[in-house]
Amino acid sequence: MVQVVDTHAHLDELEKLESALVEAKEAGVVAAIAVGSNHQSNQMVMEICQKYPSFVYPALGLHPWQLANLESWQIDRALEFIEERIPDIVAIGEIGLDYDKRVLKVARKELQKTVLKHLLALANEHEKPVSIHSRYAWRDCFDLVQGAGVEKAVFHWFTGFSSVLRSILNAGYFISATPAAEYHEEHRRAIRETPLDRLLLETDCPVVYGRELKYRSEPSDILRSLRAVAALREVEEVAIAEETTQNAVQLFGLAPQRIS
Repeated sequence: MVQVVDTHAHLDELEKLESALVEAKEAGVVAAIAVGSNHQSNQMVMEICQKYPSFVYPALGLHPWQLANLESWQIDRALEFIEERIPDIVAIGEIGLDYDKRVLKVARKELQKTVLKHLLALANEHEKPVSIHSRYAWRDCFDLVQGAGVEKAVFHWFTGFSSVLRSILNAGYFISATPAAEYHEEHRRAIRETPLDRLLLETDCPVVYGRELKYRSEPSDILRSLRAVAALREVEEVAIAEETTQNAVQLFGLAPQRIS
């Protein structure tokens, strides 16, 4: 059985978490990074990780989507919660920028950048990796991450321009492959252009994937990411699993029980 790591999962949003994690272990998942998206989500992530030690690892963040309608004190509370728990987390995420017009209507660029800069400074100060959301804001995200002096980053579910991807890779950062690698051409291109030593696997569950046949993802669907990457790269699945798992272990400082 392959050993894989789901490096980006919204476990707090799963309706049947226990059974989903059991199924994930049976599929070969040896660790999962539970990412937070707002204050309540971050609290739930910490509770989940306490229940599943050495299997689920916490990353706390403030997603740009979640900035809509937040008062300044609510943003401050979320940021303070993250900072207070820095010693207990493996990464800061999910954080970033989103320039989709629907998001910009409720969370202006300036606010998104201000929050991101604060979190990147925190990551730099405490030498934590960051998990970056960068939809339609690829270059700005990269410039801010690099400008903050952050040494470890993954640009999750990357679909941006090849020019930005080259900058990301040259800086020593990672991208991650989701099950969308089965059909999303921009994502597939990025995966083809990324060396295996800069690639991670993720599900971003419970995102709904698929074009004709849609499904709500769970951590066990990391195998779909694995198979898609293996097909794109024309490399055996076991080799992709070994490389991406070691990448995840090193980036996040994991110690999953089944890794030899």
